[in-house]
Amino acid sequence: MNAAPGSGREEPSDGAERLFELPPELAIDTAIARRVIVDFIGNQLRQAGFSRALLGLSGGIDSALVAFLAAEAIGPENLLCVLMPYRTSSPESVEHGRLVVDRLGCASDLVDISPMVDGYFGRGGEVGAGGEAGLDSAPLRRGNFMARERMCVLYDRSVVWSGLVVGTGNKTESLIGYTTLFGDSACAFNPIGDLYKSQVRQVAAAVGVPEAIIRKAPSADLWPGQTDEAEAGFSYPELDRLLFWMIDKRRTDEELMALGYPLAMVERVKRLVAISEFKRQVPPVAKLGPRTTGVDYLYPRRRPGSARK
Repeated sequence: MNAAPGSGREEPSDGAERLFELPPELAIDTAIARRVIVDFIGNQLRQAGFSRALLGLSGGIDSALVAFLAAEAIGPENLLCVLMPYRTSSPESVEHGRLVVDRLGCASDLVDISPMVDGYFGRGGEVGAGGEAGLDSAPLRRGNFMARERMCVLYDRSVVWSGLVVGTGNKTESLIGYTTLFGDSACAFNPIGDLYKSQVRQVAAAVGVPEAIIRKAPSADLWPGQTDEAEAGFSYPELDRLLFWMIDKRRTDEELMALGYPLAMVERVKRLVAISEFKRQVPPVAKLGPRTTGVDYLYPRRRPGSARK
């Protein structure tokens, strides 16, 4: 789906170019991407016997885009967006989440996860369920716990809503491991898992995600002022372009350096991809019997008797 020079495929509009930086290698036909993803969402739900879906709406571009595409696929009346701020979360996160909900007209819940997180780590010198060590926990440890608490909330809400949890992680984050296992990476299916962050921005602009969300610096909102790019040390456009040539085009280190990437950055990104491989695969199973689930007992999700009544 990548647009090549002279291919005649849709290029980003002038408006999209003003909103964000888009490496030319990553330009895609947004109409095709939109159609494929919308069909994918509907098919995944039907195959599992569901008509409703829900997702965690952070106020960021990834979850906003998925909300827009899910509402288009199944109708806003069948979509539940759950906002789950922590007490130190940016007020903008909830504001932008509500902006999406209001634009789509879908159902929403707001669940403050502060009591859950503080109940484990403690607060104000009072020891929580996690013990003394919780009081001095590092921001990253707390951030991972928050991500898993949010997924606990989502899967509990999925029972009441009778819907499947939709993933909101993009390809860039998945490849470098910038995701919490059994946290934000947990889902029934992931519509944007094959879109780099730069492509998420492109599709978001095409489907009408509010500009305020597209323009703001990406952040997991793990602590006040935290941004993804400042934490990583490089911008999404340069990282996306490197990953595109490294992963999609399978270029060698020498070829990547010829494209302008320092060897130190190439080696760092390659290491991030390698050490996070375990996050992208289902847990291995020790094979003992003649037919082992996930190994040689494999069926598509849709099989006779799978539809819910």
